[in-house]
Amino acid sequence: MKARLQKVIADAGLASRREAERWIAEGRVKVNGKVVTKPGTCVDPLSDEVRARGKLVPRAQERVFILLNKPSDCLTTMGVDERGRKTVMDFIKVSARVFPVGRLDYNTQGALLLTSDGALSKKLLEPRYRVPRTYLVKVRGVPDDKTLRRLSRGVALDNQATAPLEVEIDRVSGKNCFLKMKMFEGKNRHVKRICEAVRHEVIRLKRTHFGNLNLNGLPLGAYRFLSPREIKALELMVQKEPVEKKIARRRPMVKLKRTKAKR
Repeated sequence: MKARLQKVIADAGLASRREAERWIAEGRVKVNGKVVTKPGTCVDPLSDEVRARGKLVPRAQERVFILLNKPSDCLTTMGVDERGRKTVMDFIKVSARVFPVGRLDYNTQGALLLTSDGALSKKLLEPRYRVPRTYLVKVRGVPDDKTLRRLSRGVALDNQATAPLEVEIDRVSGKNCFLKMKMFEGKNRHVKRICEAVRHEVIRLKRTHFGNLNLNGLPLGAYRFLSPREIKALELMVQKEPVEKKIARRRPMVKLKRTKAKR
């Protein structure tokens, strides 16, 4: 995407926009070896060579967004594990420096976003923007309606109540069941701990969605780059100013519809 020449120079930290405009007017800026004297000239910050007062302006780094279908037995970390265990970076083969947006536990599978955009990553993780994460959780036993309502209202962890969430029974499997949980915050071992708090231990856990992203067509251990439309949708989630008071008054959602057990 092209940008005004003075903005490219200013974004590189070489001068203010006004000063960059003066350099351009004075003929002290070159684009691909040619002097440019018209302020407002548009250039491609990813490919064009720009020199201001003889100094090369660093090219902008293209933002990278990747969706990984994280396997279990894999750490969400950028470093090398001291015990030699696999990390999510063992599955990502790109030249750009990307890092995970949040984390999934060692034995948790599913949708993990990685990006080079630190500012957007931070916003996506802020509970006040209510970016949803959806999980399919196999638990021991079958929670009754009272337990589902308790989960939906939030459970105290470390003497602090968790945010309300949406929960429903997806299906029953023998003596156990699968819960579908949509959450808007992510504490350490969040899903496992709130399920343990209501005495339904997690057997298996998979994150099926992060925001507008899902795992359709993405095998376990594989990754793909996000489309421009998907990136824009993520940005729109955190562009609007969050209205925390309205969120606080919103009733938690719990679906009590049950399905028949598989035989």
